[in-house]
Amino acid sequence: MTAPVDPLAPLLALADVRAAVGQARDTADAAMRHRALRRQGGAVAAEVSLRSAVASAALAGYAHDREQVRAGVVTDPVVQGCLRVAAALPSLVETWPKAPRQVLARLHVLAARGSVAPELLGHPVDGSASPRLDALASLVAGGTSAPPLVLAAVVHGELLALAPFAGAPGVVARAAARLTLMSSGFDPRGLIAPEVGHLAREPEYVGAAGAFATGTPDGVRSWLRHCAAAVSLAADALTEVAEQTWTAPQS
Repeated sequence: MTAPVDPLAPLLALADVRAAVGQARDTADAAMRHRALRRQGGAVAAEVSLRSAVASAALAGYAHDREQVRAGVVTDPVVQGCLRVAAALPSLVETWPKAPRQVLARLHVLAARGSVAPELLGHPVDGSASPRLDALASLVAGGTSAPPLVLAAVVHGELLALAPFAGAPGVVARAAARLTLMSSGFDPRGLIAPEVGHLAREPEYVGAAGAFATGTPDGVRSWLRHCAAAVSLAADALTEVAEQTWTAPQS
């Protein structure tokens, strides 16, 4: 019997992709070995979660000062949705590879509550997207042996291209990509926030996402390289947070 073809395997053959993915993995692994994480990992993870939510909201067009969000004075429903999503990710890690579409619906409910009509929550707005959502779910459920970062990038890019949910579909796409990194073992503690990297290179993020949607090899390559760079930037941000936590006065 012929073994099934891995649909993502050819992506690693695109120019510079394998090297970019490997470099991002090395950078993330180094950041996650920071000494602060041994004693203050919870505080670091909480700060990363906040920064993830603030960055995702900004990418959706709802930029707010991080300190104001931290203080609880920002009531914008999209920001509140991003905070709910970020807080819920650890509880969804085990379910994600088992029931991806169920988790996507849950992410949309969390992200869009207060922003869209209640009857639209958790339901794709266009039934024509279902075949591609099913194919994406199959990949998440074990249909590929591609590196976690590649799978996360494909999840992210496909959900941005499909925009299957009303409201701010990018919030769901970014959360699903981060959840992929967490559930795959790449980032089991949720310490890498690629949203921070995407925001730091926002024009490239927008352009590369559009290129991915064309489905051309060059477009997909551009997106994969951007996603790898975003993870590297997120790793640098993790190191910054860890250093600040390590040197902060202890109560």
